[in-house]
Amino acid sequence: MKAAIYDHPGPPDVLRYADVPDPVCPGDGVLIRVEAAAIEGGDLINRASTPPPHPAFVVGYAAAGEIIAVGEKVKDRRLGQKVTSFDLAGSHAELRAVAASRTWPVPEGLDMAAAAALPIAFGTAHHCLFARGGLTRGETVLIQAGAGGVGLAAIQLAHRAGATVLATVSGVERAERLVGFGLDNAIDHRAADVVDTVIRLTEGRGAHLVVDPVGTTLQDSLAALRPEGRLVFVGNAGGSQLSLDLWPALQANQSLFGVFMGTQLEKPDVYLTVSRMLELAATGDLKVIVDRTFPLAAAAEAHAYAEGNSILGRVVIVSAAQ
Repeated sequence: MKAAIYDHPGPPDVLRYADVPDPVCPGDGVLIRVEAAAIEGGDLINRASTPPPHPAFVVGYAAAGEIIAVGEKVKDRRLGQKVTSFDLAGSHAELRAVAASRTWPVPEGLDMAAAAALPIAFGTAHHCLFARGGLTRGETVLIQAGAGGVGLAAIQLAHRAGATVLATVSGVERAERLVGFGLDNAIDHRAADVVDTVIRLTEGRGAHLVVDPVGTTLQDSLAALRPEGRLVFVGNAGGSQLSLDLWPALQANQSLFGVFMGTQLEKPDVYLTVSRMLELAATGDLKVIVDRTFPLAAAAEAHAYAEGNSILGRVVIVSAAQ
């Protein structure tokens, strides 16, 4: 099969398009002919900074496609079924072998690019907002990096839950586009002080909850919280060393929660939540935004675009098999 592979970490151009052996369908899994692979933040971070376990490593968390082989232990998947999947590697390829427990059937009517992009972004957002963040109707939530994949999902889900939704963005154009997803107030972090703006918008009290996938903004996220507020931090898209003064959080009785979704998506409650959100996306009740698509052969270009542009939503690679 063709795949986007790399031998050592580095910038996007370490990725090369090459022939590699086809993966073998595991006994507890399925083999998927990939139609679309979403580029996730973890894909970019791993390619840039993590030495691969072996040469010709196939990067990529998320992929959707058609099942072409089913393991002998699998009873709830079938040949020809369309599924979306999660794993810690292997999405940037024509074929993907993955445990059946890490796949979700794609509902009728849902575009495969959207199906690839939904589980991680929306699963992460839901887990941060509700399972860890405890968001309830009437509360105010601040979402850092509102135009990213997790941010867009979190805006929609928080709005549906009856919360007041604030989000940081870069630029007025992005702010205007996000209003249609349920955003109440956009804060352009390039033009305004985020903490001061949150305090003003909440009449001096601060947000009940902050969801922060950036990392470098954690100190501001804490400062934007009200006493006894909650901060959920998920990832480190900013890429810098995380350093926090936690004394103010202690004095304010604030709670900090870390989220790493790589260990959560197979849990029964999280898995079912993702299934429900796929159904909502198929009916148009949730919007999965794909900023741009690239062919598999242009994976390096796709990674460069995802890193170098302030994208809205997700970048998706379309397999050469299509």
